[in-house]
Amino acid sequence: MTDDTRRGVAGRARHDRPTRRPPSRAVADAAGATDPPPGPDGILLVRKPIGPTSHDVVAIVRRLAGTRRVGHGGTLDPFASGILPLFLGRATRIVEYHMGDRKRYRATICFGASSTTDDLEGDLTPSEGPAPSRAAVEAALDGFRGRIVQVPPAYSAVKVAGRRAYALARAGKTPEIAPRTVTIDRLEMVDWDETDPSRPIAIVEVACSAGTYVRALARDLGVALGSAAYLGALERTASGPFSVGDAVSLDELRDAPRETIGRRLLPLDAGLDALPLVDLDAAGVHAVERGQRIRDPRPAARPGAAPPEHPPADGEAAGSEAVRLRAPDGELIAIGRADGGWIAPVKVLRPAGAAAERGD
Repeated sequence: MTDDTRRGVAGRARHDRPTRRPPSRAVADAAGATDPPPGPDGILLVRKPIGPTSHDVVAIVRRLAGTRRVGHGGTLDPFASGILPLFLGRATRIVEYHMGDRKRYRATICFGASSTTDDLEGDLTPSEGPAPSRAAVEAALDGFRGRIVQVPPAYSAVKVAGRRAYALARAGKTPEIAPRTVTIDRLEMVDWDETDPSRPIAIVEVACSAGTYVRALARDLGVALGSAAYLGALERTASGPFSVGDAVSLDELRDAPRETIGRRLLPLDAGLDALPLVDLDAAGVHAVERGQRIRDPRPAARPGAAPPEHPPADGEAAGSEAVRLRAPDGELIAIGRADGGWIAPVKVLRPAGAAAERGD
């Protein structure tokens, strides 16, 4: 066979080979090759146990819920327990409106030693000063109420020159962390244990602004008393309007994941009562689903300031008012910004055409 013959045979083989084209949508649907069903949408309150990281809990719920779209509303350290709000599906788009939520904790503060991490997981160094009395601790608490300045722990996720502080600390460096102002709304001692007089333990309840490090609070309290202290245990009892008493355990989730998630899942706008609610008609829904600005339908529509717990997100106008936009079927379809009699959607939670498919 000559070279020309070989080339001719190869060419015919290529042209004779049937061309593979993707099946049409109608054929795919008929064959059952449709898009996978959507995952759950809403907020799941989980009671994190001591041990796993917050990311570990997210990974567990992703697997049990059958969706990759899961985020959390504020990190809890591995040694800490308590409520961890998880945002599933479309709720992941509104996590930012919960990040400023105030927190409540039950903290165990151990006196008589300092810790390299300001908690029980670090290396401990006994204090040279005397252990404080209960009366002295209760008197010192007053200096930590209200607006205070604290320096986050060296072993924290705060960024220093583009790197996490804990990465620098683990490398043997001392990170230069800028002080921050936080607000302590409540700080009360609820129990005192001086079984070991040289290392007494105080149980305190804390209500504070987002961004507060309770580890730093324990450390600074020890210093103020001329001694030393570290955080021995921490439970987050509330995150914004969500309470640990309403949270589900990981064991309960594992036992019956789909049933438990379906029963426990809160609606998309749970906990957003601080944002005014705007009810839309069908035309408003149609426009908002397409990202279009609409006239504010409220009778007394006027520019207003966003609540301090919910500052404007990136790209949003300062001085405008964050609002919830609700469809006639009662579903939250977007977060918008109201200003000057107009509302601009900034977080659209329902795709265009969804209302028509539902018959709204």
